[in-house]
Amino acid sequence: EVQLQASGGGLVQAGGSLRLSCAASGFIFDDYCIGWFRQAPGKEREAISSIGSRDGSTFYANSVKGRFTVSRDNARNTVYLQMNSLQPEDTAVYYCATTFPYPVTSCTAVTRVTWDYWGQGTQVTVSN
Repeated sequence: EVQLQASGGGLVQAGGSLRLSCAASGFIFDDYCIGWFRQAPGKEREAISSIGSRDGSTFYANSVKGRFTVSRDNARNTVYLQMNSLQPEDTAVYYCATTFPYPVTSCTAVTRVTWDYWGQGTQVTVSN
């Protein structure tokens, strides 16, 4: 069974940091892209970052570029999203997703890739 488990969310003050984790199981992790998305109340879901499978290519939305860093540890089947300089507008539920069963090497064009499996989401709240 394909599973993605997002964790690491919480409440943080503006300017603070959090590191989200996305632990995957049930498929050959190395062969698939992982993406990070977020959805704030009343807003559409936003693709904020992705990391390729074997080439390690990355994508960042303009809203997080320079503040967030995505990385993956294939030995642990885990992708991380380091979030620095958090602002209240970063408050949202954060989700990770995978391109499984499509073995896409690079997923920098996040809107052109099919994301079939999603984690359950982790809440990030940034206070003033």
